[in-house]
Amino acid sequence: MSPSLAMGAYGFYVWSSVAVFFFVLLIDTLAPLARRRRNLRELRARIARQENRRRPGTPPSNESNA
Repeated sequence: MSPSLAMGAYGFYVWSSVAVFFFVLLIDTLAPLARRRRNLRELRARIARQENRRRPGTPPSNESNA
């Protein structure tokens, strides 16, 4: 291995630290996106339940009247 990649005796520590950093950065980026999708899905379901509760004799808005 070249001396610049090995970084003396600390190459393993340095490169594993870099890998952990990018892994945490990836999780830190994707977690809010997943949470947002989950929150929007739950909000849509809650709105649909409220609409169905308000009009008990009518079919849900996502069904056709055909």
